[in-house]
Amino acid sequence: MLNSAVQAVLNATDTWFIGRISPAATAGIAAVYWPILVFMLLLGGISLSVQTLVAQAVGADHPVHAAQATWTALWGSMLTIPLFAALAVSGAALFGPFALAPETLRFALQYWYPRMLGAPLGVALWCVLGFFNGIGRPTVTLGVTCGVAIANALFNEIFIVGFGGGIAGSAWATDASLLLGIGGALVLFLGPEIASHYRSRLTLRVRPGALLAQFRLGFPMGLLYAADILGFALFQLMQVRLGTVDGAATQIVMVLTSFCYMPAVGIAMAGTTLVGQAIGGERPDWAYTVGNGIIRMAVLYMGLVGLALAAGGPWILPLFTNPSAPGAALIAAKGALFLWLAAAYQLFDGLNISCGACLRGAGDALVPAMLVITLSWGFFVPLAHILAFEPGAGWVHWLPQLGWGSLGAWWAAVIYVGCLGCVLLMRWRSGAWRRISLGA
Repeated sequence: MLNSAVQAVLNATDTWFIGRISPAATAGIAAVYWPILVFMLLLGGISLSVQTLVAQAVGADHPVHAAQATWTALWGSMLTIPLFAALAVSGAALFGPFALAPETLRFALQYWYPRMLGAPLGVALWCVLGFFNGIGRPTVTLGVTCGVAIANALFNEIFIVGFGGGIAGSAWATDASLLLGIGGALVLFLGPEIASHYRSRLTLRVRPGALLAQFRLGFPMGLLYAADILGFALFQLMQVRLGTVDGAATQIVMVLTSFCYMPAVGIAMAGTTLVGQAIGGERPDWAYTVGNGIIRMAVLYMGLVGLALAAGGPWILPLFTNPSAPGAALIAAKGALFLWLAAAYQLFDGLNISCGACLRGAGDALVPAMLVITLSWGFFVPLAHILAFEPGAGWVHWLPQLGWGSLGAWWAAVIYVGCLGCVLLMRWRSGAWRRISLGA
């Protein structure tokens, strides 16, 4: 939980620094915030396989296999470098069709290019941290992540203020902090304690068969989360299209709610480890018991923190705007309203996050990914478009358009997350993952 909370601090740091520039800069990062993560999950899904395979290897008492899975994913992360480089130079082509305001688009592309170039660094870091989470050493992950967060804050100050790098400086600061994090994590991974038990220094050879197998396992894992996030990426692009104030307010609310869902991700990652270790030890009944406990914890935490954030919104939101900038007060007012709607879906998002993580620990990724794709792309995105845009103002004119504005899009998010949480809970309780894990 603490580790994931630090991740939320890292996200808030970027938004706070960028909020000092202008509302258009905040709206610009809102346009690319989720798409960056979508592509990292799609192309770097192999990193998500590490925690599952490591946990199952530990449960089966095969420590060498844990180190092999980590090195295999690290080699896979290197293969993503040309793909992310191609995405980095394709920003204008990707975001041009969404008809963003020129100034907002300019800021978005300034942030997009360096973040995409540095995306393989994030994927590689996920690989090594997945190892430590899988063996049940989250304190190591916490230490590395704290170092990354502190470095990110310092680099933001240097690159944005000292060098005058603007919004691009924030992206380069994130890349630099990730590079430091990888270095620190690898030093620990190759240290004498891990090397003696897991043979981390002797298992770095590339094994093409294992690499392909981990891509096959990791891709649906990444797809599960990417499908959900892509829906929210399009939702956020709709908000930016509706106006700078709507886009900026939504970005700030998303960052604030990360203090709700990111620690819940930490709880859920414990579920991935514990369920995976139970599966590796051939104890599916214990996997089900511990999974249910994880789900209850995540739902309770998100519900309580969501209410606390919404109640404190009027005092917190102004901290993320430049008071002298036009529209700052309106951004804070709209954000306060959005926070209450976000609080309404936190309980169900707790189900979504925790059930998905427990299913991932059992190796059940493909069917949950298909369920998320269906609900996100087939239901949430069209519904948000229908509720948000007035006739003739949206991207797709053959859909009905009710023109409820940004508030309508947020209601679509509440309905979608509620449905998604219930569907993934049903998948977990069905026990279908037992057959998958026995087959593996």
